[in-house]
Amino acid sequence: MTSKELYRNFLVELQSVYELSEATVITDWVFEHIAHIKKSDLIKNPLQNIPAPVAKRLAEKQEELLQHKPVQYVMGNSTFYNMQFQVNNKVLIPRPETEEMTNLVINSYRFEQKQISVLDIGTGSGCIAVSIKKNLPSAKVIALDVSEDALEIARANAITNKTNIQCTLFDFLDESRWPELMLFDIIISNPPYIPLNEKENMDKNVVDHEPHTALFVPDNNPLLFYEKIAKFGRSHLNYNGKIFVETHEEHTKDVAALFSASYQQVIVKKDMFGKERMVIATY
Repeated sequence: MTSKELYRNFLVELQSVYELSEATVITDWVFEHIAHIKKSDLIKNPLQNIPAPVAKRLAEKQEELLQHKPVQYVMGNSTFYNMQFQVNNKVLIPRPETEEMTNLVINSYRFEQKQISVLDIGTGSGCIAVSIKKNLPSAKVIALDVSEDALEIARANAITNKTNIQCTLFDFLDESRWPELMLFDIIISNPPYIPLNEKENMDKNVVDHEPHTALFVPDNNPLLFYEKIAKFGRSHLNYNGKIFVETHEEHTKDVAALFSASYQQVIVKKDMFGKERMVIATY
């Protein structure tokens, strides 16, 4: 089968799961990385033959995609802050709004003279912690997660991207362990914030494949992690230290109100789509 025929068949099959635009992006990505064929190559040489082993690998990837497995997990990596991060179903796939929040930190402290200390709560793939360390190389960055599987991914991503962060197995909800941690200039987190009752309305590729412990919180306590982070910050932030958190768009105002009770300044930020998705609190 020629490259053009294989590409067309791949794209048509994916349209049973994805809209045409998304199916096209995914098909281009898979063909470029598995068959080393770019869109321009298809135009220049549409009759190129695909070796049987490569065609077999493409078929395997296609089958995974048709099972609603996210393409980042199928390919084993995701792009975040112009870097490549290894991902699998033990960690969340990095989202654009998380990148926006990370960018807020980097831009706010890019010209800081003193060494800053950063705590990333629920690091997952390590995308936030690694990106901050890469762009603020003098910063001391500690990354916490309750999952050792996730921390293995974070450590690998730190090595791949040539950064040195401290990855620590830590159940942040267990307040008895808080004294083990130092004071910080920045606390950043994309914590679990989706109430369980929203699960049935979410996309299959998220619900069936991404780790639920990183996504969901009890219906009766959607602000669980924000309450803990606010309390933790009162004893673990340096003067004028800041907390950056990503939020559920329907609960952002509640999160802001929670921090306003004991923090001197609270700012709500919108993401690129105009949704209120981030809260910055200064102690």
